[in-house]
Amino acid sequence: MDVKALSAFLLESFYVLTGILMVLTALFVIKDDKHTAKIGTALFWIILGAIFIFGKYIPPTYVGALILVLGVLTVTKQVKMGTLSQPSDEFRKEKAKKIGGKIFVPSVTLAILAFGIAQYTKLGGQVAIGISALGGLILTFIITKAPVKYVGVDSNRMIQQVGPSSILPQLLGALGTVFTAAGVGEVISSGISSVIPEGNILLGVIAYCVGMAVFTMIMGNAYAAFAVITAGIGIPFVFAQGANPVIAGALALTAGYCGTLLTPMAANFNVVPAALLEMKDKNGVIKAQAPVAITLLIIHILIMYFFAF
Repeated sequence: MDVKALSAFLLESFYVLTGILMVLTALFVIKDDKHTAKIGTALFWIILGAIFIFGKYIPPTYVGALILVLGVLTVTKQVKMGTLSQPSDEFRKEKAKKIGGKIFVPSVTLAILAFGIAQYTKLGGQVAIGISALGGLILTFIITKAPVKYVGVDSNRMIQQVGPSSILPQLLGALGTVFTAAGVGEVISSGISSVIPEGNILLGVIAYCVGMAVFTMIMGNAYAAFAVITAGIGIPFVFAQGANPVIAGALALTAGYCGTLLTPMAANFNVVPAALLEMKDKNGVIKAQAPVAITLLIIHILIMYFFAF
């Protein structure tokens, strides 16, 4: 088996493992007698798990239909968090005192493994993350000496806490491709041209950076926004005025990250931490990041204007 085939096999295996964890969550929901939306929640995780497990063999049209079903279940509030197994505060304190700083070893190992595999092999970044996650999981069991059953128990807890937001990254990534193919960049360009005077570099830079931040807030993904905003604003109003494409392009992408700090659409960064930390204010992370994000966006505009030309 060559490297390309091995990479494809491993990536598909990680998708299947992810799907199995979602199906396990559905089983936990079905066994939960106190769950207030048992049928809808279990159906959501079974469908999503099936897409991950069998998506390679399901026609795209049917996958799209299943995703619409997931959307309906979410909008009608049929996906809810059930009764979760939580260790007592005494148990947490006891284990924290016993394990100490060693609890960070799996996380650090995960990062090092992911970087090493992605950098020095041809398996690719996605496979690297999957392998490093398994490595971190094994180290976690070695350090904590916890029973293997807790893979399912804690996965169920995390999946239910995050909820339907877990599907946002995939949907938003696809949305960026659809927007680009649909010519949204051209529409934005025509609209901006009626506002920004021709040859005005400062207004072009402001429109590029702010546009990246706003569109990232809408899409939840700076990479998805980059292609659309660069085509619609960056090329005609910044690069065409003589901007260095390397400097301006890099700054535009990181300006988009300022928008990432300000939106619930960036579920991995803003919704998931609030859920896992059981914060009362679901937008607490965003509110804490807002002053920093706005300040950084202004700095991006200044740096692009003074150093990209």
